[in-house]
Amino acid sequence: MIIGRKKGVGKTISEKILGSHSGTDASAGRIVIAELDYMMAQDGTAPISVRAFEGMGGDRLKHPDRVSFCIDHNAPSPSWSVSQLHSLMRDFAGKYGVEMNDVGEGVCHQVMLDRGHVVPGSLVVGADSHTCTYGAMNSFATGVGSTDLAAAMLSGSLWFRVPETMKVKVSGKPGKGVFAKDVALFMVGTVTADGATYRALETGGDTIKDLDLDGRLTISNMAVEMGAKAGLMEADEKVMGFLKGRTNAKMAPVTADADATYVEELELDVEKLVPQVAKPHRVDNVCAVEEVEGITVAEGLVGTCTNGRLSDLRAAAEVLKGKKVAQGVRLIVAPASREVMLAAVREGLMEVLIEAGGSVMCPGCASCVGTHQGVPGDGENVISTANRNFRGRMGNPEASVYLASPATVAASCIEGKITDPRRYIS
Repeated sequence: MIIGRKKGVGKTISEKILGSHSGTDASAGRIVIAELDYMMAQDGTAPISVRAFEGMGGDRLKHPDRVSFCIDHNAPSPSWSVSQLHSLMRDFAGKYGVEMNDVGEGVCHQVMLDRGHVVPGSLVVGADSHTCTYGAMNSFATGVGSTDLAAAMLSGSLWFRVPETMKVKVSGKPGKGVFAKDVALFMVGTVTADGATYRALETGGDTIKDLDLDGRLTISNMAVEMGAKAGLMEADEKVMGFLKGRTNAKMAPVTADADATYVEELELDVEKLVPQVAKPHRVDNVCAVEEVEGITVAEGLVGTCTNGRLSDLRAAAEVLKGKKVAQGVRLIVAPASREVMLAAVREGLMEVLIEAGGSVMCPGCASCVGTHQGVPGDGENVISTANRNFRGRMGNPEASVYLASPATVAASCIEGKITDPRRYIS
């Protein structure tokens, strides 16, 4: 249900964070120059940032301890040319004292969380569009271009146009077999792929409060799939508990004022929500799983920055325990980080997934990015826990990608066709 515009005199979470980091009255629409708490680049963007930095005449970083590089999109390297780019990153990191997360550490976004680089109230940028994931930590986090990141490394700050904020309240307790990914897809299908363009998406409500941190990260991760600049949530004991022992950074949780201005307010009830699937070739082409049941799949992917965390591997393992992947179906499992993978090994999840027929990849982006490790063949259907399914996303424009939760992906791999996971969940 769309409520409409709410105009007040208070501040949203985005306005408060950008205001505190710029020392200005950061109201929506204003341009501010704000000091950054942290910045990140991965192997698809860092080499461009390095060359831009050098082109700007850079010979030092303003805050080298606030910069992280991560090799995740092509990990391990699939070619000589990519290896050269990885070497460029390592050399730059060594020269300037940048944290270098090499092959096997995992997806940049999960690594940033594991390392404790993102805390409530912080301002973070990354040369990757899914940097918005950290909004679940109560941070204003957004993706920027590689050249912008170079300027940020040089100066320690960046300019922003303060976005208008759209508020989404999610209510209801999802039933069996319905996960955070289903809620995220439902949101995307409702808001549409450009319905929140250059807005900050502030998400809350009882459903969000009840989710674990992994689930919240999934929803914030997909904020950019609605066009949003950032996908923010409030901090609570779950956020603080995750950060305990990971960081010494100052935490300043931010909440919106009761009379803050919202360009639009939306209420979603997920009490009766069923498992959701995004059909090719648009992320907002969302339907109930029943609509697409029976469509043959050749490959399944459990992983990515959207759904490669421990609770996602648990959900897949619950469905797959004692079962086998169908003949002719490839199940790819890519843990989001080394930390996640080790936890899954200790919990016995990896044994379940491997015995079922899954192929475990190096922690990282794996086949999501479409450059290696699972590029589908012509005419093949893939069901994936990733966040994008546009034509060619996984490396072949002649293949089709369906998006779903880890449980739906696992159930579909068992049957070799898109399947409602609820029949496999006790």
